Amino acid sequence: MIHGIKLGLSRLHLKGTGNSLPMWEKQLQAIKQGDRKTLARLISLVENQTEGVESLLQSLPAGNTPVIGITGPPGAGKSTLVDALLDQWVSQGKKVAVVCVDPSSPFHQGALLGDRIRMSDWYTHANVYIRSLASRGSMGGLHPRIIEICDVLQQADFDWILLETVGVGQSEVEIASLADVTAVVLVPEAGDEVQTMKAGLMEIADLFIVNKTDRPDAALFVKNIKAMLAPGLAHRDADIPVLQTVAAKKEGIREVQETLIKLCEQKNELSKKATLLAEKAFQLIEAQRMQDIRKETLKKEIEEELIKGSFNLYRFAAKH
Repeated sequence: MIHGIKLGLSRLHLKGTGNSLPMWEKQLQAIKQGDRKTLARLISLVENQTEGVESLLQSLPAGNTPVIGITGPPGAGKSTLVDALLDQWVSQGKKVAVVCVDPSSPFHQGALLGDRIRMSDWYTHANVYIRSLASRGSMGGLHPRIIEICDVLQQADFDWILLETVGVGQSEVEIASLADVTAVVLVPEAGDEVQTMKAGLMEIADLFIVNKTDRPDAALFVKNIKAMLAPGLAHRDADIPVLQTVAAKKEGIREVQETLIKLCEQKNELSKKATLLAEKAFQLIEAQRMQDIRKETLKKEIEEELIKGSFNLYRFAAKH
């Protein structure tokens, strides 16, 4: 911890003026040197949209740490797979950050952390940082400030950032605009789910991982996945890998790790990087322009116009 920096929210001056950048520079240097407490507090500032935090975000240099998205339907074994990947990378001396986006509690909007039990061995490990975030009702299942949080993580001393999503359908598509590489985890029993998600999955997946392949009909399911991918191959630069794992037994994990590394190296191409950043920029600009729009306010305005008998949906939308 760098001395002289007071990080208590009640004592932190975040007005975005004059002396804010030197303060951020010291904090960014601290997290680059492995200060996890400072990192946790900065993420909390971003997550809670604390006043003045935009000056932090605007002071961030470009980050190069690869972000790997792990997504798929509930019960596919995403957390178990992440646990096995952590074991692989940590044994090689790598430092890894894991961001887990969970469903929100309907009562307190916090994350429901049941799946995190599977990664409990890593919470106190020096080379692993785990952060659970609540989706907070976000339509796609991702945290509304996930782009900014990942950018802060990229300022730290991590070799890899793993982003595990809640897996509610649309998040599989949303994650592609955030992660450098997106891996979709499925299980042999997921045939019907794959059919309903098929269009989006075909577009965003860089890698399919069929987990729990020690179960019946796994070989047939893998064959069907490859058959589903075939019509789309002409629109891609290369085949989409389909790998098989039994994450609970750590089977097939090394091949997954090697494939993820290879895909991340390919994603460093300039045009692909620009496409990814354009998606992020679009989401940030959209959020900024919508930040003053409240449904309750719109409802009241509409009620007033309905009473007057003058409501027209398109005129109403145009003036906002």
